[in-house]
Amino acid sequence: MIVTVGDVAAGGHCVARVDGEVYFVRHALPGERVRIEVTDRKKRFAFADAVEIIDPSPDRVEAPCPYAGPGKCGGCDFQHAAPEAQRRLKAHVLADQLTRIGGLDPARLEGLEVEELPWKEGALGWRTRMQYAVDADGKAGLRKHKSRDIVHIDQCAIATEPIRSAKVLARDWKGLGAVGVVDSDDDKLAVYTQMRRTSRPHHKSGPKTVHQRVADLEFDLAFDGFWQVHPLAAETFLDCVLDFLQPREGESAWDLYAGAGVFAAGIAGAVGETGRVVAVENAKSSHTAANLAEWKNAGAIDGDVAETVPALGGVDVVVLDPPRSGAGADVVAAMVTARPRAICYVACDAGALARDVKTFAEHGWEPTRLRAFDAFPMTQHFETVALFEPAS
Repeated sequence: MIVTVGDVAAGGHCVARVDGEVYFVRHALPGERVRIEVTDRKKRFAFADAVEIIDPSPDRVEAPCPYAGPGKCGGCDFQHAAPEAQRRLKAHVLADQLTRIGGLDPARLEGLEVEELPWKEGALGWRTRMQYAVDADGKAGLRKHKSRDIVHIDQCAIATEPIRSAKVLARDWKGLGAVGVVDSDDDKLAVYTQMRRTSRPHHKSGPKTVHQRVADLEFDLAFDGFWQVHPLAAETFLDCVLDFLQPREGESAWDLYAGAGVFAAGIAGAVGETGRVVAVENAKSSHTAANLAEWKNAGAIDGDVAETVPALGGVDVVVLDPPRSGAGADVVAAMVTARPRAICYVACDAGALARDVKTFAEHGWEPTRLRAFDAFPMTQHFETVALFEPAS
């Protein structure tokens, strides 16, 4: 059918309503008149692709990747939108989630932007970590949206130039389920593989321990350890966290879901020898303790955040970078019980952040500063940094 598309929604879709029916439409932009093809029906709504653009938005551009579009690779959501329009769409999603789910006053979010990370290739060539699915014939590629089907590509446009040049996609990976490539700051590529029906990666070639730099800080982590995929993200987020928290000489701090310990190291430098920083991380691949070994005022605990935090006592400032599911009610309660003066929350999912905003409000805390960054151009994803303080 032909529909007129409304506002963007979370998940890379725009919403269309026809005769009381709701359609979540991919590959469309707000205001466009398009022909849609339903891809999946639920009880109260349906998912669809825009397969023909009848009246295009002025924000529409030709996708730079030939594998983007209906029925093709599902890795990117917004290649059909100009980069500045993508950021506006993401800002709309963030504001909608924070007001509708988080309960914030819309007036507090006026002028909210998702900021660009100015990369040398713009919205392309930024992704430093790629994982490709492998089919039964041993050919690697990327999956269609919400599908096990694999689209075979010659290269991924958002992967960094070293990854694109590695020719991983041209090799035979028969018998495997996936192959991944990590592009680290020492210009060495680590390649790993995974068997079918298992998530445990196996090192194939290149360094087993990869090296990353953030300003004058250095970190080593396992090839499969967590690191931000945009080359400018880690330093940008650290600068934002330090600006928001303003750590003071002699203060105590927690870095929860610490990963390699980027925030812990940055705060350790700010609080000085009389301060103390505790990082909590349960992934051994992050090498958190080793990365903080040179800091006499910082250390790491190998443990689950929800189980560890209640036993840590009091603290002055907290930073957390939880998984996509968010911190959750128990962790929020444990943090505010420790009576810090400020908590800085780094979120990769707007909906999870919004749920935690509501929980913070129940404890008398509110977000007082907010910045968002387009750390995943061409996709629906973005990163948000929020400063929480006790409500005045």
